[in-house]
Amino acid sequence: MSPAPRAAALLAAAFTAAVFCAADALARTYPFGPRTRSVSDLGNQYVPFHAHLWDLLHGHADGGLLVNWQSGYGSSFLPDLGTYLGSPFALLVAVFPRDRIDLAVYAVTVLKAASAAAAMAWLLLVLRPGRTWAAGLLGASYALCGWTLADADYNPMWLDGLVALPLLCLVGEWVLAGRRRLPGVLIVALAWTANFYTAYMATLGAGLVLLLRLLLARPSRRQALAAAGRAALTVALGVGLAAPLVTVIWFGTRHAHPGRVRPFTPVPGEDLLARLLPATYGFGSPALYVGTTTLLLALALPFHRAVPVRVRVGWTALVLAVTLSLQWAPTSLVWHAFATPQGSSYRQAFVPCGLLVIAAWHTLSHGPPGRRAPAAATALLALTAALASRSGLVRPHTWPVLLLAVGGTLCGLVLLGRAGSRTRLAGLAVVLLLGAQFGETAATSAVTTGLRLKHLDDYAPWGRRQERQAAQIAGADGWPRYRTDPGREQTAGNDPLLVGGQGAQYYSSLTSDVLSRTLTALGGGWTSRGRSVQSLDNAVTDVLFSVGARLHNPPDPHQAAPLQAGPPPGVTRREVPPLVTVRATPATVPFGPSPYRNQELLLGSRVYTVARLTVRDDTGTPVPARRVGVGHALTSPTLTARCPAGTQVNLWAPYFSGTARLAGTGTATPFTSEYPRSRAAMEPLGRTPASGEVRIELTPNRPGRIPPGAVGCLDTARLRAAAARLTATGATGVSVDDGTLRARLPAGSKGTAVVAAPRIAGWRCATGDGAARPAGDYHGLIAVPLDGRSTSLTCTFHPPGLRLGTTVGAASLVTLVLLTALTAVRRRRVPAPPTTAPSRERVTTAS
Repeated sequence: MSPAPRAAALLAAAFTAAVFCAADALARTYPFGPRTRSVSDLGNQYVPFHAHLWDLLHGHADGGLLVNWQSGYGSSFLPDLGTYLGSPFALLVAVFPRDRIDLAVYAVTVLKAASAAAAMAWLLLVLRPGRTWAAGLLGASYALCGWTLADADYNPMWLDGLVALPLLCLVGEWVLAGRRRLPGVLIVALAWTANFYTAYMATLGAGLVLLLRLLLARPSRRQALAAAGRAALTVALGVGLAAPLVTVIWFGTRHAHPGRVRPFTPVPGEDLLARLLPATYGFGSPALYVGTTTLLLALALPFHRAVPVRVRVGWTALVLAVTLSLQWAPTSLVWHAFATPQGSSYRQAFVPCGLLVIAAWHTLSHGPPGRRAPAAATALLALTAALASRSGLVRPHTWPVLLLAVGGTLCGLVLLGRAGSRTRLAGLAVVLLLGAQFGETAATSAVTTGLRLKHLDDYAPWGRRQERQAAQIAGADGWPRYRTDPGREQTAGNDPLLVGGQGAQYYSSLTSDVLSRTLTALGGGWTSRGRSVQSLDNAVTDVLFSVGARLHNPPDPHQAAPLQAGPPPGVTRREVPPLVTVRATPATVPFGPSPYRNQELLLGSRVYTVARLTVRDDTGTPVPARRVGVGHALTSPTLTARCPAGTQVNLWAPYFSGTARLAGTGTATPFTSEYPRSRAAMEPLGRTPASGEVRIELTPNRPGRIPPGAVGCLDTARLRAAAARLTATGATGVSVDDGTLRARLPAGSKGTAVVAAPRIAGWRCATGDGAARPAGDYHGLIAVPLDGRSTSLTCTFHPPGLRLGTTVGAASLVTLVLLTALTAVRRRRVPAPPTTAPSRERVTTAS
């Protein structure tokens, strides 16, 4: 890298990091203040997954690259690794202390944004020579665009796409020049490995930039086709090298629990324009803010007479076309890899932000615009602001920030135009432009952070609660003899990854459908429409999944205060069967509507009394439809039933939200349901009194209904007897090593061996010295038929798509090595062929 691009990249990176940290200090968020920054998926997914990566790198994790034994009773980890942790930046968490994992993720986030700024600044000076400070300023405006501040700030895996876009555009420049094939392929591979989702979007954006560069350069047809062929080969080889991870992710999405599919609805035009302005925010709207300086320069491009007409028309048309493509359903689907997004429909907004920055660079690199272009750009900006003022996303604080930024930008541009060779005047202009960018971006980020905290759920950073949880779990841990569940009262959506243990809880875009369906059939609860599976505090499922220790946590003080205090904190222990049990006569009846009967099917014993219940409204009148939270059953409906004395009363009310309290006890148990977004889990309420009369007092907080067979009374003596029988016939020893599980079975074992893990795609099992075969399915769990002769069982996990991806990756690597060697031999034998791109002078003039 020559000195100018290097200096511009360093300036852009340093400026970006300074603004990023200053904005968080202004917003008083972690690590500069008391407010958390862990909102939504940042606290639920990214921080816990990075904590698990720390454990893997330090050798403390239960599992390895293939299987994560801590989440979802055993989940495929390689797809999650590629989705959340594929970035090389993620490895930096290893140098931080484990209890500073939030700081580690923050540092990685800042470093990614700074790297994106540096890459864009480098690209700009490759596209056209210009002033170093200007490239640094525009590079920072790209990295600190609205998409970064509003969306990627709490989805740090997407920031790899922000870094990838300018790097892939740089690869396009090398393709035009017919050089640096090997670095180009490696950059493509790195981008797709880091985060294939946003890398796909960045590849589309870079392809559009390359197409425009070809049109502006006007090579011959043969040269254009040759360049297009080189580009296609570079992308194909790069994606091929990333195939071992990309194919695993793709197959993982096919086996994942289906998310929400909803038709695309574009935002109103005034909202689209509003997101170009500073200090605006709206979840699910395109965050196109790039800073007032960059926006004015981009708007001035069509009127800057020093820029060739073709360049003005071409870049203006490309920016407009890509921006409008955000608003059309077919092109939105293309941008999102033909899959409906589960959140915002504008995750590709960083691409038009990057194009706006490049357009602004073409304005500034041709010399400071005269009076005509800034005047026209200011008029367009005023029209944009007037139209955007009708949007609810524009708030009162938008206007002072905008006016100050416009004033600073215009003063800076005027001084820059008059500076000539006067260094002091030029320096003052640069200070004004940098100061305007710094101030408005910091304000925009701080406003966005505050509004986002009001809109999204948030979670506390690592503190005393997590330290206590981790210590108690470590003291109770007995894996793989039994599992230790982190508890029903969760701190985040992935507590096992964050604080340790091995439980049902698991939240990922790749949560398997079989896990979600199985736990739902057993009475489990979830959020995120089934993709965030929660722990199930139930004695029978603890026996089924070999949960020998369970942590009971006090309610998280960071969340809303509970209506009643929960159970006292501590660890409860239970005698449970091993991970592998034997069913001599496995049940073939499929699951039904009752989770109590479904649990008994898996257990092989009848342990519940499912009571006939009556729902009564506030006046004591029976409610035939069992609807609560409405009408006369609005405030305090009750459930009545009869059960054997001394049995444990459980309530299964998946569509009820509020609290339930067993009469005669002082503890109210919370239920949370907002179907289809979330579903309440089955909960234990207490013991049946000696009279056998069960009365459950409900306090609904929204309308809901109680299903038939909602009350199940557990005979704990029968459960202990069933657990003892499974233990007596189960495995005498179990060992687990990443994707391999081995068990020793009693001699003469017949029937079916059942592994207490979900039967996700990829498991193969063998008994004795027999050949491995795809594992069977026993009500959602891994099952292996036994012939009575084998005394050992071995199950191995191979992620679907890994073999295909490895084959494609190997073929791509061999092809790349051969092409590189062939090119080296040809260069030694014959003079280097002329480049397909015009000379630098012509490219500079045309671009």
